[in-house]
Amino acid sequence: MSAVAFHDHFSAVAAQYAQARPEYPQALFDWIACIAPARGLAWEPGCGSGQASRDLARVFSRVHASDPSAAQIANAKGPANVDFAVEPGEACSLADASVDAVCVAQALHWFDLPHFFAECDRVLKPGGILLAWGYQDIEVDAELADANAGLQARIRNDWAPQRWFIDEAYAGFDFPFEKVEAPHFELRAEWILPRLLGYFSSYSATKTHREFTGEDAVALHADAIAAAWGKPERARMMRWPMFVHARRKPV
Repeated sequence: MSAVAFHDHFSAVAAQYAQARPEYPQALFDWIACIAPARGLAWEPGCGSGQASRDLARVFSRVHASDPSAAQIANAKGPANVDFAVEPGEACSLADASVDAVCVAQALHWFDLPHFFAECDRVLKPGGILLAWGYQDIEVDAELADANAGLQARIRNDWAPQRWFIDEAYAGFDFPFEKVEAPHFELRAEWILPRLLGYFSSYSATKTHREFTGEDAVALHADAIAAAWGKPERARMMRWPMFVHARRKPV
């Protein structure tokens, strides 16, 4: 296979990314356990710092979690049954027909899809499951809406083009294999103000904005967000629209 370009948008914010990402709902992993043909080996390409890897480790005996970013893998954490590897999603080290489930969390839009789907076909067992999920822009309480909108407007043009595939929930992607209907899942997290500001700082767009303008977009809007928030120790519920695609390789 020819080399596939790796667009690295997260290595420079890997530490913040590891600390700031929201956790996925347990119901998602309970459902994965139900539809997987077996619970031996899962592959999570584009694992980042291992947010989903840790949950997958409770479902599968072994998880192979890979990411092309060495900085992300350096910040990745998981239990003993997770193997972290610096590898592209388009070419992993797993054997042919060895994987029960390929699980891609908030990362499919970064892959070269024809090469990646071919790799899924290679490593998945017959009857194996390909899953890809993601979450869209954060939804905040009405009191925070204007302050959040100001920050999002400042960095809107700093997102990589692939980010807009998330807005479309991968609607135009040409997935292989037969569709498996997925239930609705909701991503929610109760955060205090510093956690929210850390999340905003972990955006790749925040890093890009700083590189091009010299401005820390989060710092510029922190006072407005804090004023709208109220007491910093107060916890507020954050929400993200979530989507899931599932496909089963023919037996």
